[in-house]
Amino acid sequence: MTRTHLYLHWRDRNVARRFRRAVSLHSHTLYSRESLAFIPRYTSKVPLLGEAIRRHQRRYRERTGRELDFSRAFLRPPLAPREALELERAQIENVLDLDPLVSLSDHDDIQAGALLAVLNRDAPISVEWTVPFGPSFFHIGIHNLPAARAQATMRELQEVTAAPTRERISQTLAAVHEFPGALVVWNHPAWDEARIGSIEHAQLLGQFLERFGEWIHALELNGLRPWRENRLVIRVAGRSGHPLISGGDRHGTEPNANLNLTNAQNFAEFAEEIRRDRHSDVLFMPQYREPLRLRMIETMHAILRDYPEFPAGRRYWRDRVFYTSEDGSVQPLSAAWRGEGPWIVQAFVAFIRASRIPQLRGALRLALADAPEIAP
Repeated sequence: MTRTHLYLHWRDRNVARRFRRAVSLHSHTLYSRESLAFIPRYTSKVPLLGEAIRRHQRRYRERTGRELDFSRAFLRPPLAPREALELERAQIENVLDLDPLVSLSDHDDIQAGALLAVLNRDAPISVEWTVPFGPSFFHIGIHNLPAARAQATMRELQEVTAAPTRERISQTLAAVHEFPGALVVWNHPAWDEARIGSIEHAQLLGQFLERFGEWIHALELNGLRPWRENRLVIRVAGRSGHPLISGGDRHGTEPNANLNLTNAQNFAEFAEEIRRDRHSDVLFMPQYREPLRLRMIETMHAILRDYPEFPAGRRYWRDRVFYTSEDGSVQPLSAAWRGEGPWIVQAFVAFIRASRIPQLRGALRLALADAPEIAP
C-alpha cells in the first residue's frame, strides 16, 4: 500500500524529531544548462521592469523583423558541486538538526555526483534526464547510479534523448530499475514546460504513465512549482498508485524548499523505502510559502551577483550566461559585450540586484503575492 505523508514545517516544527535524516533531492550546479526563456513570463507582472522588457521586444521586432528569442540564451547556476552540497547540508543540519542525504541532479549531466563520489564513495551519482515525448518532453530524476555503470548509463540516456522511441525509453528505464539502490522520479510531471497547452499536456502525462509508469518509482512534488500544480500531481499519484516524493529544484542559493524525512541509514536504504515499502514523508520548508515569482527573482539575484571568492571564470555573471549566435556558436556574454551590455540588460540586472533592498523586497512581496493555495 502506498503511504505518503505531507508535513508543513511552519505548522509543526517538531515533526523532524521523529526522524534521523532528511533527504535533499533534485538541485542543480554549474554543470546544468538553464534556458532563459522564462524571463518574459516571470517579469510580466513586475512593475516597470515587465513593461521595459516588452518595449525592448517590440523594438527588436520592428528593427529585425524577428522575435527576440530568450531561449537562445542560457545560464549556468553559480554553485560548484561541493558548494551546492554544503548549502543543502547546512539547511538540514542547522534548521532540522538531522543528518543530511543530498542528491544533486543536473540536466543530462552526472559530473557533479561523479566528482563528489571521488571524495565520498557514498555520494549519489544522479541526473535529471530529458525525455522527448510527442510534441513535448519530460524530466526524469535518476538518483544513485552505480559508480561502475554511471558513465555508460549516461551515454545511453543521451542517445535516447537524441533519438527517442517507445522501446528505447522503456528498455532504458527498465535497465535503471534493475540497479540496486537506484531511484527513478518523474520530476514536476504536471508542468507544461514546452507550453503545448494544459489539455494536450494532461493527455501526454497519462500516456507517459501508461507506457512507462511501471519503471517510475515516485512522482515529484516540486519545491519551485505552484501548489495548484503539485495538487494535480497528488491527484495523479492517487490514481496511479505511485508514492509522492520531494524535489526542491534549487538553481541558486536558496536551499531546497521541500525535503524527505527518513530513518534510513543511507541513500540506497531510502530508495528501498520508496521502491519497496512505497512509503514517503515529505516536508515543505518555510521558503515555499513565499510568492513564486519573488523566489524566481531571488534566484536570478543569486545568478547575477558577483562572487569575488570564486575562481576566475565564475566570479561575474557575464561569465556564467551564454548566448547562441546565428551561426550556432556559443560564447559567454563576457566575450561578446563590453561592460554591462545593452541598456535593457543593465536595467534588468540593476532591478534584480535592487530586489534585495528590504523596502523593495517588501513591495515586491505584496505585488507578486499569489492567491493562498497551501494552508498557512
